[in-house]
Amino acid sequence: MTFNLSRRLAMGCAAAGAAMLALLAQPAFAVHAYESHLKPVATISDTRFVIDTPQGQAEFPLYLSKDWTVAQPQVTRAVIVIHGKLRNADVYFRTAQNARDAAHADPDSTLLIAPQFLATLDTRVHNEPANLLRWTGDAWMGGEAARAPQPISSYAVLDAIVTRLADRKLFPNLRHVVFAGHSGGGQVVQRYAVAAHNIGVLTDEGIDVRYVVASPSTYAYFDAQRPNAQGVAAPFDAAQCADFNQWKYGMDNRPPYLDDRSPAQLEATYASRRIDYLVGGADDDPQQSALDRSCAAEAQGPQRVARAEAYYRYIQSRHPEGLKQSFHIVPGVGHNGARMLTSVCALSAMFDTKGCEQ
Repeated sequence: MTFNLSRRLAMGCAAAGAAMLALLAQPAFAVHAYESHLKPVATISDTRFVIDTPQGQAEFPLYLSKDWTVAQPQVTRAVIVIHGKLRNADVYFRTAQNARDAAHADPDSTLLIAPQFLATLDTRVHNEPANLLRWTGDAWMGGEAARAPQPISSYAVLDAIVTRLADRKLFPNLRHVVFAGHSGGGQVVQRYAVAAHNIGVLTDEGIDVRYVVASPSTYAYFDAQRPNAQGVAAPFDAAQCADFNQWKYGMDNRPPYLDDRSPAQLEATYASRRIDYLVGGADDDPQQSALDRSCAAEAQGPQRVARAEAYYRYIQSRHPEGLKQSFHIVPGVGHNGARMLTSVCALSAMFDTKGCEQ
């Protein structure tokens, strides 16, 4: 694949009635309790990443703080912030800017990137061109292939961004790359840390790569254990939920992007990652509207704080030799992406500021 960037003005919206068109059928592993509330995104970025594949060309929208088609020798850090299920990348881009400013990071040396994974509904409502990548419902969260125009995994799009950042002609002094996401974006970041194909093109250049996973609904488990009533990993009774171990909750029925590697291989890679898990201390409502309440999600715990604590306990127990991973509860914060990604611990993880106890 080759990658390049183009810009164009966003096209006008189609009639509002198009918003009522039925969604295409969802893949079994991507169904969540909140998908019936899927609504079209308000804004689609007019900055486009053009991807050329053997099957043809596709465009992907994203927000950028700098023109990454020309050399940026002053850039030492790139922060990639992934939106949640609302696909409101513009909002997350502003949050990234606020986080940068709160950390007193130098705008000249920091590249902010906010990818935008669209649903098929978005492109119909906004009358976008046929070559704009879009996914069925929330399938982009789990790395599934785009519905159109080409079957490109959402994680392969992140790989393409990685490839661009690894180009030393464009970024000769890049030293840090951070993937950060909240809620649905936190799900993407956690699974991408499991699945990513080509992070080596960064690490081989001596570039530090880290992942900030903030308040996702669920996590990818590596075996058939799930937290018991005490929050400790134990064999799970599949009679309670036959699909509990389907991807993206577990390792069964993984999409093509991941199925070339065994669960053990994926876990070994994951255990080597530098990951900061964050969850809001008040994000403990089992009825929160954006919480995945499918049976596979409920198998991981009743709400986000419990699920986060249980997962970190699980991954620690499987790697007693130690991990480059940490867990922090952000006091007093509910399900709020702006507050989570500008919290002291998020700023520490993203910009190496002080004040978050390890």
